[in-house]
Amino acid sequence: MHNRAWIRLVENSTQTEVSLKDVKEQLDRYVDMASRTGRQLGWTYEEAAFPYTVEERTENENSWLVLKGKDPKMYRGLLIGVKQEPAEKGGRHTIQILIPPGATHGDKSKANEFCRYLAKAFQGELRLFNGRIMYFYPRK
Repeated sequence: MHNRAWIRLVENSTQTEVSLKDVKEQLDRYVDMASRTGRQLGWTYEEAAFPYTVEERTENENSWLVLKGKDPKMYRGLLIGVKQEPAEKGGRHTIQILIPPGATHGDKSKANEFCRYLAKAFQGELRLFNGRIMYFYPRK
């Protein structure tokens, strides 16, 4: 079992470059959609849909988002980073989701959910934690 998943932007993606700010905006949109659903249902669904607090960290010119679980028994945390592949590999931008050691099954489930959501939002190619690939971009 791998502890990393990648979302790779391809030619047919909605955008060719992605930044950490773009990813954070999509996560904020996800929370907003969950809160709207919760209002329709009459309960605080966003707390169940997104049980994390988001922090941005920078170290050695590398930045990433740290999602810390609000309830450590259920969710401990995830890491999300953005990088650009070397030019010899195509130079494409990728979003990387990492499940750190000690994460719970809840973290793994939420990571899969966020991967699919982000891949659909950016219309990219998703390589899941189990190595399978899902395509969310229009293919010819």
